[in-house]
Amino acid sequence: MESPRGTGPAGAAGAPASKEAQEGAGIRSRRRLRKGKARASRLTHGMDLHTMTQSLVTLAEDNMAFFSSQGPGETARRLLGVFAGVREQALGLEPVLGRLLGVAHLFDLDSETPANGYRSLVHTARCCLVHLLHKSRYVASNRRSIFFRSGHNLAELEAYLAALTQLRALAYYAQRLLTTNQPGRLFFEGDEGLTADFLREYVTLHKGCFYGRCLGFQFTPAIRPFLQTVSIGLVSFGEHYKRNETGLGVTASSLFTGGRFAIDPELRGAEFERITQNLDVHFWKAFWNITEIEVLSSLANMASATVRVSRLLSLPPKPFEMPLAADAKLTITVSPPLAHTGPGPILARLISYDLREGQDSEELNSLVKSEGPRSLELRPRPQQAPRSRSLLVHIHGGGFVAQTSKSHEPYLKSWAQELGTPILSIDYSLAPEAPFPRALEECFYAYCWAIKHCALLGSTGERICLAGDSAGGNLCFTVSLRAAAYGVRVPDGIMAAYPATMLQPAASPSRLLSLMDPLLPLSVLSKCVSAYAGAETEDHSDSDQKALGMMGLVRRDTALLLRDLRMGASSWLNSFLELSGRKSHKTSSPSDPDLLAEPASVPMRRSVSEAALAQPEGPLGRDPVKSRTMQDLSLRSSSEASDTSELSLSAETLGPSKPSDVNFLLGPEDVPEEAVAIDELRTEDQCRSASTRAGAAFPEGFHPRRSSQGATRIPFYSSPIVKNPFMSPLLAPDCMLQTLPPVHIVACALDPMLDDSVMFARRLRSLGQPVTLRVVEDLPHGFLSLAALCRETREATALCVERIRLVLSPPGTAAPAPHRGLERRLAPATPPRTPPA
Repeated sequence: MESPRGTGPAGAAGAPASKEAQEGAGIRSRRRLRKGKARASRLTHGMDLHTMTQSLVTLAEDNMAFFSSQGPGETARRLLGVFAGVREQALGLEPVLGRLLGVAHLFDLDSETPANGYRSLVHTARCCLVHLLHKSRYVASNRRSIFFRSGHNLAELEAYLAALTQLRALAYYAQRLLTTNQPGRLFFEGDEGLTADFLREYVTLHKGCFYGRCLGFQFTPAIRPFLQTVSIGLVSFGEHYKRNETGLGVTASSLFTGGRFAIDPELRGAEFERITQNLDVHFWKAFWNITEIEVLSSLANMASATVRVSRLLSLPPKPFEMPLAADAKLTITVSPPLAHTGPGPILARLISYDLREGQDSEELNSLVKSEGPRSLELRPRPQQAPRSRSLLVHIHGGGFVAQTSKSHEPYLKSWAQELGTPILSIDYSLAPEAPFPRALEECFYAYCWAIKHCALLGSTGERICLAGDSAGGNLCFTVSLRAAAYGVRVPDGIMAAYPATMLQPAASPSRLLSLMDPLLPLSVLSKCVSAYAGAETEDHSDSDQKALGMMGLVRRDTALLLRDLRMGASSWLNSFLELSGRKSHKTSSPSDPDLLAEPASVPMRRSVSEAALAQPEGPLGRDPVKSRTMQDLSLRSSSEASDTSELSLSAETLGPSKPSDVNFLLGPEDVPEEAVAIDELRTEDQCRSASTRAGAAFPEGFHPRRSSQGATRIPFYSSPIVKNPFMSPLLAPDCMLQTLPPVHIVACALDPMLDDSVMFARRLRSLGQPVTLRVVEDLPHGFLSLAALCRETREATALCVERIRLVLSPPGTAAPAPHRGLERRLAPATPPRTPPA
């Protein structure tokens, strides 16, 4: 007999089934909602700029009319003001973006690679307009609902209005670059005084709005949670910096005292701006080296591919002979690095997916440097694989000041698996302790050693590729240039991911994006370059720390950690109380005429990092930055460079060159269309203002927000050393660049270093050199270290692997099909070698 419906065993089973059906319906509903939002986003991104602006203005005016009829309430008044500001900024931004977009194609590498800083700036402004358009639509649809969260929506609208205002300022700066530079040039090349004035004016802009609620709005949504985590970690780390703790102690302490930055985006943005402007290169060195902590590196390696060989080698500093490329019977002596610190061993990590012949030889085992348990990754195997025909020499990034091959090991293991090639990753000495040219000397020495001893590395050396990212890409180019200068074998090709090719302090459209980039702020770029150039002094840490020893440091860090645990609980509670108190105080505070500024009656909370970042007052006292003159923001004197040691790269290495040889862009006869278009803009700009100073870039009535964090400590290092072609390869003469092998560059459209890649590729293309440029969308600088984070980073990493495979494949073999998920339209794989016109 059947049980009645809803009773008995069948009924009991029906209840969970009904619950599962409801959950399934909810999942399907959320999926449909996400698809609808994605479809709406695609339609919005498909709008032309004028249509998008008009839609936003119409919505803003509709919301203004609604909130103006809601009485004298504070929230309604502020919402009215926000939408009025959105309308004003959108209408002011549209014409300047249109002008930039109208000439942006003149700076592309070719028609198949539409990428340069002007395009990126317009795209970023569009992203901000899209977000404001979506939020304005949401407000218009839900403003009458009892569930409408007016406070939350107001805070987000104010944040994005501040971002839009700053983006409008950047657009005016880009227009100034466009009308001041020579035709076809992306980098600001005015006289040094004008360049300094431009940069000093630029760095006074407010940046905190980009590090709070708007953090990473220009990137793919999948990467934004990671960026938020990094920003919270950075500001928390900044509180405990310079407490004489080890990296693990600072990291652990930050976990317990950084809660308020997670719940208060405005405070996080203000602290982020304060840290980036005031802390020195040693802070960034310590923060970026968190990934070197054994616990974190072990967790990262657990999630990466498993390889048979991962061994740290110590190359002895002994001279050896290398055959000349032109005549193998002749040899040249490769001496060990000597700059700054004298001869010393060079560390390099050998990574191989298979155990190959030579990799377990006694000669190689004698070079292995112990890493504790990590050295046991070489496991015995019944038989060895034969030597690979190719070898990949890798040079890691890190701004010349941080990280080692350990930080980059996870994606290098994946490369070893996919390519089937041994990888030697060089651990060069880091600035500021070892400035230029120490890193170049060590990388060149290790590269030559790898060629001579490739059999020990499990390779026959038939094909050799140099690969690197960021600063490592710079070193790949300069190592190849030095190999050509010495007359030894150059690599068969170079794969450089988002490389830095121009270390001279020059503004460009893409470098304007450093105002909002959470991974590469302008101050960080300047401090890293200054350290590499030898201007930054070494960290004068407390001598007592060295006297403590390792066990003393552990005991001290344990005591500090227990102290921070007690402080952490109080900090969390105090943060919540202050946050609720500030919100209630805002509700009852009198109206503020400036809707974008913080209410004057609400004091900024004082954090621990304020004491660490406090600077002695100068003659200006506590006056805001906007009232200071250019002379008040003094530059680091170039006389500091006189104390730097003499370079070992002498004239016999550089070779003779004339000033006319260093023509790092196309000549005027090659860019007639650019000259005509830009001359029209220059004439129009001169009609608006006769002044050529950077501060005159804004039209009358427009005032961007200025930083309230005090004078920016940015070293505008202008020593002649940064013009050395072995430091800034973009400035190398034609005769040097013509010695480079085929170059494959993978860049990011939203990277402040994008113009470095575009201009270097254009320079090589003008010389008839084989070069390809691939530009991936919506990813930040350093995506290789985020390879396992999301689909977009995996596709971008796969693109780098394809470029390396092109180099390692013997000539005449078919090239792999390219990934088109994230990259822009591709350039020809190997342009013909035609002489320049």
